[in-house]
Amino acid sequence: MTGLCLAAAGLAVTLPLQAFTLGWTHSIEKIRWEEDYRIVDLRLQLVEARIRGTGAGMEAPTGAILKDGVWHYRPALPPLKRLHLARSGYVADYEMCWDGVCHPMAEIAGPVGTDSVLDIFPCHVR
Repeated sequence: MTGLCLAAAGLAVTLPLQAFTLGWTHSIEKIRWEEDYRIVDLRLQLVEARIRGTGAGMEAPTGAILKDGVWHYRPALPPLKRLHLARSGYVADYEMCWDGVCHPMAEIAGPVGTDSVLDIFPCHVR
């Protein structure tokens, strides 16, 4: 069975997920971003992204649709082998959501140090 693995220095977490949402707040503009991923053929397929506003360097891309104050769009990216997330104690951490519930990344992957990188990638789960 395919699932989702999270790895960092001294960390290995496996989640039995086929889809999830990654959310974060822009460090300067304080605007929420969300990306929906699905595992397809051991790759992460970005299905949809949302921005809850605009700001410096955060314009909604061409073709985005504004619904209830949120820009919805589908980034033209090929399926990814993995995501590299830079986590820092100086900004708000990421959230991962599945089955309608959001979880702080610290709850899943432990607290963030001053600077750390977390890899997220599809993997085989027992």
